[in-house]
Amino acid sequence: MMSPSAIEPVVQVIDDDPAVLASLRLLLISAGLQVEAYETAEAFLAVAAELPPGCIITDMRMPGMGGLELMARLKAMAVPHPVVVITGHGDVALAVEAMKQGAVDLLEKPFSDIALLRCIRAAIDSQSSEADRDAAIVAAREGLASLSGREREVVDGLVLGKSNKTIARDLGIGHRTVEEYRANVMTKMRVSNLSMLVQVVLRAGSGSK
Repeated sequence: MMSPSAIEPVVQVIDDDPAVLASLRLLLISAGLQVEAYETAEAFLAVAAELPPGCIITDMRMPGMGGLELMARLKAMAVPHPVVVITGHGDVALAVEAMKQGAVDLLEKPFSDIALLRCIRAAIDSQSSEADRDAAIVAAREGLASLSGREREVVDGLVLGKSNKTIARDLGIGHRTVEEYRANVMTKMRVSNLSMLVQVVLRAGSGSK
């Protein structure tokens, strides 16, 4: 009998567009990955309780059950697989909600093949040991602790899904000033985009007693 570590990871892809699904399947197979494809979230959920190791790629907006509802169902089922969300309607609030539901990354269509493959590799690699997760939590908390009071206020606004303009109005500062604070936050937290920032902030709040 094969040990779990000997099982090749499988990428589970859910997208209601048959052409997109076929394209993604071809791309991933050509990259040497094993793939299972589904046109509905409902079809995927029927087998979600017994998935091999790997990750999940889901479209955000689909007829019937969408990506956010699917992620909520997976969380309720305690499915441990990392989820990458793809969407043609990405915005700040949607990205934040997806990350809060547990997405490890969010890609807005159209995205490059390289970007998708990088996300998949990172998602698969994210299934790390408990020690690694504890170290990541400590690093996230240290990053937050390095922020100034105003920078933390900007972060709080971003995590709530607010735009730069809304944050500027709430804090009584200029839009460009918010952009400067946001850039400083990204540097201090060692992240390159909003999805990564939200993930780090949520990680910093995990594991608390």
